[in-house]
Amino acid sequence: MTSLLLIGGGHAHAFVLEAFARQPEPGVSITLVMPGERAPYSGMVPAWLAGECRNDDMTLDMAWLAERAGARLVKDSVVAMQAAEQRVQLAGGEWLEYNQASLNVGATLEAPARAPGTQAPGAQAPELLPMRPLDALQERWPALLDEVAAWPATPPRRVLAVGAGAAGCETLLAVLARLRAERPDIDWQGSLLGQSAQPLPGAGRLPAWLMRRELTRAGVTWNGERRAQRLVDQGVEDDRGRVHPADLVLWATGARGHAWLTQSDLPLDDRGFIPVTDSLAVAVNGSEMAPSLWAAGDCAAFAPPLPKAGVHAVRMGPVLAENLRHACRGEPARPFQPQRQVLALVGTGNGHAIASRGALGIAGRWVWRWKQRIDRRFIARFTPPYKDQ
Repeated sequence: MTSLLLIGGGHAHAFVLEAFARQPEPGVSITLVMPGERAPYSGMVPAWLAGECRNDDMTLDMAWLAERAGARLVKDSVVAMQAAEQRVQLAGGEWLEYNQASLNVGATLEAPARAPGTQAPGAQAPELLPMRPLDALQERWPALLDEVAAWPATPPRRVLAVGAGAAGCETLLAVLARLRAERPDIDWQGSLLGQSAQPLPGAGRLPAWLMRRELTRAGVTWNGERRAQRLVDQGVEDDRGRVHPADLVLWATGARGHAWLTQSDLPLDDRGFIPVTDSLAVAVNGSEMAPSLWAAGDCAAFAPPLPKAGVHAVRMGPVLAENLRHACRGEPARPFQPQRQVLALVGTGNGHAIASRGALGIAGRWVWRWKQRIDRRFIARFTPPYKDQ
């Protein structure tokens, strides 16, 4: 038997399990390692933050997919990897060996520095809500809502998002919508801090303008061309020494690889991500394929670099599935060709969304309905048909 080990429940691995369920591969045993049975779908996280869907409505049923594919699900986390010996260690202490392994574990965020004394008794450091990893966000957000329920109606409360990309903008607008709906007695004030001159860096001028308009409508103050340095008493200090007041900080910047990857013998870039070739095989010395090892999604470092966005992991999925099948057969892999301009649909927390592709952009309620249809269709693809019966 050839043992295929899938590490992580990311979007690409959902496609791998689906492909092997539709066409089983004789002589291949599959093991999926992930902490639980469900994995969040990044495209619906803002709607979940806004209270527009339940937790189960925005997660993929990886246990069901594993069962369909005849795979063994190990509910644990990998804490170390010895690629040279083709084995990984689980948090529970067990070692798993493999013939082929694929990593689809997402990314985390570099935690902000804290000024001395911010954790001392009586200090008023802002509450922190990191946007990654998504598993941790699923636990932290409901707990934070419980805390907010006990806050007094006065004084005004300030929500600051750090990171002006799509994730920072979308989550800030979603969180503000949720807080204003649940605690209308509180005056919620929003602000956005980013290193770029405009929100949505990398997008065209029109999509950036549309986002600025939505931020203004939501009463959000924009602070551009500034880098957050550290959490301080009652706010965040930037690289110019200015303190931005905040009671709640949404941290959506500084993506990096998971710490456990540094405990492996994998080649990593300066942000802790795994370099891959154009076939999604792990790259050694830039281009040579590492034997029996693959990576996809946010944990992979593609050349030239791709944004850390779920759309790329989704597009990698079918190619990864095909190449893993070829690898198990001893056949050559085919290249993954990413789109350099992808369609982005960004919710604005008010029943509207912005669609952008390159320099083009448009916004409206119909765009939000379009985004919802796409997201729900994706979830339904990886969910048992009897789920709601």
